[in-house]
Amino acid sequence: MAYWGIAMTYYHPIWAAPNAAELAAGRTAAEKAAEIGGQTERERAYIDAIGIFYRDSQNQPHAVRAAAYEEAILAVSRRFPDDHEATIFYALLLCAPSSDPTFARQKQGAAILNALLPLEPRHPGITHYMIHAFDYPPLALEALPAARSYAKIAPASPHALHMPSHIFTRLGLWQESIASNLASADAARRLAAERHPGTAAFDAMHALDYLEYAYLQIGDDAHARGVFDEAVAATKFDEAQFAAGYALVAIPARWTLERRDWKGAAALRLPMAELPWERYPYAPATTYFAQTIGAARSGQADRARAALARLRDVQVALAKAPPPGYAWASEVEAMRLAAAAWIAYGEGSKDEAVLLARAGADLEDKTGKHPVTPGAVLPARELLGDMLLLEGRAGDALVEYQASLREAPARFNSLVGAARAAGLSKDPQGARRYWEQLLAQVVAGSTRPEIAEARRALRKPAAS
Repeated sequence: MAYWGIAMTYYHPIWAAPNAAELAAGRTAAEKAAEIGGQTERERAYIDAIGIFYRDSQNQPHAVRAAAYEEAILAVSRRFPDDHEATIFYALLLCAPSSDPTFARQKQGAAILNALLPLEPRHPGITHYMIHAFDYPPLALEALPAARSYAKIAPASPHALHMPSHIFTRLGLWQESIASNLASADAARRLAAERHPGTAAFDAMHALDYLEYAYLQIGDDAHARGVFDEAVAATKFDEAQFAAGYALVAIPARWTLERRDWKGAAALRLPMAELPWERYPYAPATTYFAQTIGAARSGQADRARAALARLRDVQVALAKAPPPGYAWASEVEAMRLAAAAWIAYGEGSKDEAVLLARAGADLEDKTGKHPVTPGAVLPARELLGDMLLLEGRAGDALVEYQASLREAPARFNSLVGAARAAGLSKDPQGARRYWEQLLAQVVAGSTRPEIAEARRALRKPAAS
């Protein structure tokens, strides 16, 4: 069963299909488990189920093998109804991300987990998977009790301390997200110091990405800068894990783009950390996206086109790649469309720019966010609102900002855009609501210019 457990660790349905090396390691472990054999009928059923996932993995597509494993583990749960673990593993598969706007599988998985929760209230897997099942704005509120209880179940686990922030982020509960990720990063640093001295913790870097996102939404640039500095200083990690690679490119992009530091974004470079970057072929896309947007919006047309060409190359390679690279192709294409829109806008092709920006926003909506990230470094829908506002189409811009806020509640820049658009659309009451929400969430002493703008707007007499 130890070999069975090793094989299970290489199949992670929530965030990525196994790469070639993981498939090979998992297949070897599954074959070893089958060779030794389980000592009970139930053990043999578990071993057979994971063996189905790895069988003929050199030739069978991931989706085919994943569907076969799902059927197999469901059969195990039905065969041994008193074994909650098999049922929980089945529910996990249902909680995996999908583009279904009804969230039918996620709701089914959550229903299974909710039924088991009273029987095993301190089971970390149940709570963890429930958070994944509800990691979507329309569903997140239902997981808030689970999120607030999870850290108490496994207080020494960096990932358990971090996981509640998935729900806090979806609901715009920034202070709770900050507390969750500060605790997670601290726990991760302690473990890394104990087990791998001299390295940065990949779990800490993952938490820092969520921290950066939260700090920026409350205008806390001082703490956001501290996160940025820690990220760019990290060069060697306790474990070569893709969450660290993603954070290393996302944090600098967030720091520059969210603060409208276009020249800083244009000047970003790929990180130099010691990680197997060949396993993360999607990672450079975030940096190229930031470079393109930054250069386009700071009048550096040639630099913007060069960065866009690199972004396009990444997307083309991903579209041809096997999992897990292929899974990022749509996300990167949405980024490419949004970035190309700002180049077109800078060149005066305003109608084409809006069409590209809308195509990017529509694709990003359809694709959804990857589970590793708290959200896009700049949402395509928000960028479309920015462009429409610049074009004097305040009413249309307001519609886009409102849509952005439904997907990413309480985002600083979407609130600012919505307030400005509402004011220009002769909706002073709506503008006041957005400005008031912004001021309610920002930290005291924030130096963002939008804060002063909000206060000036709210000093004006309210319209009757």
